[in-house]
Amino acid sequence: MKKLLFFWKELLATFWFVPVIIIGLAVVLSVSLVSLDNIINIPQEGWIRFFLVNSSDSARSILSTISGAMIGVAGTVFSITLVALTLASSQFGPRLIKNFMYVRLNQVVLGSYIATYLYCLLVLNAIKDGNGYTFIPSISILFAILVAVVNIILLIVFIHQIAVSIQADKVISDISDLISKQVETLFPEKMGDELKEKKDFDEDKVVSEYQKSISIKSTKSGYLQYIDSEALLLLVENNDSLLKLKHRPGSFLVKGGEIGVVFSNKGWQEESIDELLSQFVFGKTKTSQQDLEFSIHQMVEIAARALSPGVNDPYTAIACIDNLTATLCYLAQAKFPSKYRVDEDGKLRIIADVLDFEGVLDAAFNQIRQFSTGSTAVIIRLVEALVTIQNFTRREGHKKAIINHVEMVLRLGKETIREKNDLDDLEKRVKQILK
Repeated sequence: MKKLLFFWKELLATFWFVPVIIIGLAVVLSVSLVSLDNIINIPQEGWIRFFLVNSSDSARSILSTISGAMIGVAGTVFSITLVALTLASSQFGPRLIKNFMYVRLNQVVLGSYIATYLYCLLVLNAIKDGNGYTFIPSISILFAILVAVVNIILLIVFIHQIAVSIQADKVISDISDLISKQVETLFPEKMGDELKEKKDFDEDKVVSEYQKSISIKSTKSGYLQYIDSEALLLLVENNDSLLKLKHRPGSFLVKGGEIGVVFSNKGWQEESIDELLSQFVFGKTKTSQQDLEFSIHQMVEIAARALSPGVNDPYTAIACIDNLTATLCYLAQAKFPSKYRVDEDGKLRIIADVLDFEGVLDAAFNQIRQFSTGSTAVIIRLVEALVTIQNFTRREGHKKAIINHVEMVLRLGKETIREKNDLDDLEKRVKQILK
């Protein structure tokens, strides 16, 4: 079930799915309203006559005008979208294009204009005038006029949204919101019943209880996008086995590469191995659904581009650091999942490859530190960020990871900062952690 949800979310992220749904609704509406026109004969009297068309020539003229305008604007919308994607790709990185495709307004606008064009064509074809029979779908034409008015307003909203969406602060804020939603969902992430009390297993002793080992190998090359954890645990439990995973979502595997090892006292059937492999979803690109590092790397990529000599925009890099700091402050207090996953009886079934706080900290700050050579403001802000994160940290392991990063930033500062006052300023902030 969860795997179906994964594919549904990926489908919603495509740029064609929502427009196709809207176009389908337009076809249904055109048939329904024309049928309604055929059943209901509205009298052309009173104030209502100002809104209903009573001439076939006028009806054709209105529908032709609306359909021609809508398909023209649809081309303009498509062009504006491509320009926005090009600017986002060149300024912030090609991996951010998918974020723009996630924006529902872009999909709705494109689908709305094409759907209106198709609706007008279908209604236009329903107009009959000749051989003593006249049929003018007045209600359908009135609906087309109302939709045209809505589309005009939608175009204004779309242009405003595009103008805002390509601003650096807005892009960084959107990614930060995405990361915040992810960390609340993934930490702690469930894969079976996690241990309520912190407990470490003797992995060698547990493995020695099983007589056979089966290597589980990837059937294709690509990024591991998703693991159906519940189905995986149930399958391993039903076969009374132990699975040790060597990769997590976000890892790249080549065909024949080892995903993990199954330990069992009896051999697995070929069908069971195939079913086990089907719980792993591979693709050509990374996704953010189970891969927190992917979203963090998007933020890091913006900062790295901002710190490149050709751009030299430390303010954007500092904005990225600030937003990453908020995420890491949350994670410093979050419960990271144990790599040991047990069944309802408390028996160890899966040894997972999990992301820990140190790994997230490395993903967030390593590359920014490496690219910040020569940028005093960014180096100092990195230390300030680490000081802030440490204030939210209570676990000794987390504190050691923070101190390690502080020492690396301090060494970088001593090697690259020439102004004594700036260096003193950096060391003053470092002492708040190292004390």
